[in-house]
Amino acid sequence: MSIVVFDPDSTEDVDFKERMRHPAAADPAGGMWLSDTEPSFIDADALRKGRLAKLRAWMREAGYGAVVLFDPYNQRYATGSRNMFGYFLRNSTRYFFIPTEGPVVLFEYPQSYHVSMVLDTVDEARPSKLVWSSVSGRDDETAGPFADEITDLLKAHGGGSMKLGLDRCGHLQALALEKRGCEVRDCQGEILAVRAVKTPEEIKCLQVSMAGAEAAVAAVREAIRPGVSENDLFAIMYHEVIRQGGEFIETRLLTSGQRTNPWFNEASGRKIRPGELVALDTDTIGCYGYYSDFSRTFRCGPGRPTAYQKSLYRMAYDQVQHNIGIVRPGMAFREIAEKAWKIPGRFVDQRYTSVMHGVGMHGETPFIAHAMDYETYGRDGHVVPGMVVSVESYIGEKGGREGVKLEDEILITETGTELLSRFPYEDDFLSGEI
Repeated sequence: MSIVVFDPDSTEDVDFKERMRHPAAADPAGGMWLSDTEPSFIDADALRKGRLAKLRAWMREAGYGAVVLFDPYNQRYATGSRNMFGYFLRNSTRYFFIPTEGPVVLFEYPQSYHVSMVLDTVDEARPSKLVWSSVSGRDDETAGPFADEITDLLKAHGGGSMKLGLDRCGHLQALALEKRGCEVRDCQGEILAVRAVKTPEEIKCLQVSMAGAEAAVAAVREAIRPGVSENDLFAIMYHEVIRQGGEFIETRLLTSGQRTNPWFNEASGRKIRPGELVALDTDTIGCYGYYSDFSRTFRCGPGRPTAYQKSLYRMAYDQVQHNIGIVRPGMAFREIAEKAWKIPGRFVDQRYTSVMHGVGMHGETPFIAHAMDYETYGRDGHVVPGMVVSVESYIGEKGGREGVKLEDEILITETGTELLSRFPYEDDFLSGEI
């Protein structure tokens, strides 16, 4: 495989490994993890190659000549490459050209080619044509050169197809590509469908990510006491996520007392008082960029839960356990929605937004809506082995003083399900009479 960097100041290609002698080039993890925080039992080479092969199999079947990936999650899925992840979540100026057959070309932020060129899934790196456009307002000037280069690559490596998938981009770039004869398609949904079924190496990553998130939640649980703030606890969770080899937390869902109702308030400087509930959702990007998504609710001592707190918790627990119990491989999304735990009337208004949703590099496909929401949010499909989903519950009545958030993550297997999240529930909430 030829690994080349395109130097904008030179007319000749430069052999990257000869020029840079980058120390990561011989790293078995592809240079992405020069530490001992990533597990050695995950075959990083098989992880990258397996995902790229799945993507290209879909492209061939769908008749694509190539795709251009702007979404950092899709870029990482296809190649294993990650660079300034948060920056490129908002700034679509780094992109990959991936043909069904042929070289994978990275269009990169200047002077950072070395970050990804150690990967065997990336063949060439060129300077992005769009890198300054978002901050200089020059989209109309850069769309043409961008489209010229992508069209030339598609003609050379698209196998005769001019069908080009874009997961996201500005409308000016799409129009410029169409003007040059490309058959542009929005492929984000199709790529998410490809990503929904995990490879064996991806499942290992999800398991290790979960172990790190569980350690972070354990640290939070130990730190809950009167006078500690929600931000204090969130900082503890974030610290432990990083210490465990994770990368970042997508949300700030850690609240206490009245702020647990309704759900989706974010962590604040509020001080926690004795007897209050503390609820959290992990939403953690962990090992090799894989998501960990489970929720727990605790109580700040001293003392024991009230009868009302126990009733909320018991209902949330029953909802999660029931909905895990009905899932079978091959089951239709709609059937899951119809057989799901029936939410008592006074809690319906503030129900969680889904019965369950997919998990991979973030919250993904499938999204399984409640039966009452199915005509609005529901989609047809089936759960199949290799999918990973988080099973959701939020129980809190409108105008209530508190609410309980619980959630577990499961793998769909050939015969049923396997629990990936193993953090225990709170015995004080489940034992004895309510």
